[in-house]
Amino acid sequence: MNSISIIGAGIGGLTLGNILKQHHLDFTIYESAPEIKPVGAGIMMAVNAMQIFDKLGLKEKIENAGNKINGISITDESFKLISNTNVLELEKKYNSCNVAIHRAELQKILAESIGVENIKLNHSLNTIQKKENYVLQFENETTIESKIVFGADGIHSKIRNQIFKTGKIRNAKQICWRGLVDFELPEKYHHEAFELWGKGKRFGFVRLSNKKVYWYALINKGNHKFNSSVIDYFYDFDPLVLNILESTLEKNIILNDIIDLSPIPKWYSENLCLIGDAAHATTPNMGQGACQAVEDAYVIGKLLEKNKDFNTVFKEFQEIRRKKVDYIVNTSWKIGQISQWENGNSLRNFLMRLIPESVNQKLVEKVIQLEM
Repeated sequence: MNSISIIGAGIGGLTLGNILKQHHLDFTIYESAPEIKPVGAGIMMAVNAMQIFDKLGLKEKIENAGNKINGISITDESFKLISNTNVLELEKKYNSCNVAIHRAELQKILAESIGVENIKLNHSLNTIQKKENYVLQFENETTIESKIVFGADGIHSKIRNQIFKTGKIRNAKQICWRGLVDFELPEKYHHEAFELWGKGKRFGFVRLSNKKVYWYALINKGNHKFNSSVIDYFYDFDPLVLNILESTLEKNIILNDIIDLSPIPKWYSENLCLIGDAAHATTPNMGQGACQAVEDAYVIGKLLEKNKDFNTVFKEFQEIRRKKVDYIVNTSWKIGQISQWENGNSLRNFLMRLIPESVNQKLVEKVIQLEM
């Protein structure tokens, strides 16, 4: 029997594995994918997550595998500035910086730090039942028993659906293309992330490494025409945007709906706890989905320093994390709605330009401060 099982080797599950390893606890991570390979796209790990990776001794490795980002700019379609967040001061204060990195590179670093012997690939969860302990059946016909279970299995969590029987997935009625491309960005774009806002659409991009650029493009779902490609919607944007899109191979583009999870009443049950997207999935507008999963793992680790009773830890964990997570989910949803306006864009941009940079800085600091 396993003492602790983590379902899902995403960023949250792998960070939790690293933290449990620090506590010398015996655990196994079960991942549905047959291998951790370079699928998916880029990701930005903000200062809050990087502080935690620093405590795990992984900050330098992650910085070396990615690209340090010192500022985030929101502009109109022609790169005229709407708002800017400069994180250099916050970097000094917290001794960490934002890092843009390929998601698979980050997962690889986290997995290698845990040790492959603690990760079982090709284990897609089928059912979970509570008996004296938890009985987990996988699609490869393996069955295991576990005393403690962590559900780090994402927004469509089978653990949440089967044990808690709760969780309404909300659709933002926006669709998002994400792409990776080998592209030589002009130097002024090397250490800053950009998001360009148009009418009912936006385009963001960030450099991951010397040649790799990660980009995303969103439109309102009602405007999506069958058989059209992403570039068809962005001809009124700066030529750089079109160059990035034209340079991207079709096989390196993924298309998804933008969704999140309506807040659920409880993240834990006896000897079981949800973390990350399984508990509180958010839209990507604040770049905090994976970062909040990392924070979940960190807070569980801090609580385990004082108390080894998992049920007490799970209760305290939700009490500590709930307010911040709800704020991020709600704020991210609102930003997603405002940024996708189809009318009144000039007024929106004008009003946003009136917000002092100090206010933006305070909002960013509220998000990146750790709670323990």
